[in-house]
Amino acid sequence: MTRVTPFSSPLLLGFDAIEKTLERVAKSGDGYPPYNIERLAGGESGDRLRITLAVAGFCEADLEVTLEDSELVVRGRQNDDTERQFLHRGIAARQFQRVFVLADGMRVTGAELKNGLLAIDLDRPEPDRLVRKINISVKD
Repeated sequence: MTRVTPFSSPLLLGFDAIEKTLERVAKSGDGYPPYNIERLAGGESGDRLRITLAVAGFCEADLEVTLEDSELVVRGRQNDDTERQFLHRGIAARQFQRVFVLADGMRVTGAELKNGLLAIDLDRPEPDRLVRKINISVKD
């Protein structure tokens, strides 16, 4: 049985990478850490977004935010403190990696850690409209 995908139309050319990215994102089911994505008002032109991740217990040195091609990757690593003796351990020193796939033209404008929340700001300025005429050659 052949699987029909949204990009299987013969009129959509060169979208193979997007289809693979969508499949990879669909498989990542871990819900940690929880996050919000909000649209910010007041943009001069284009979209302004903010991703906020709940990273209580992580300090700046434990967090890493990188942009790899079109993927925004947020990693958190806490070192387990072996000097402390716990009677009950309900807060785990858990590592995580959260990946957000960004559309073409999206830019990361900054990141801020405050009160256990990591806020990452993004924007997408309006692209310049590009129209290019393609010359047609005639061969006899």
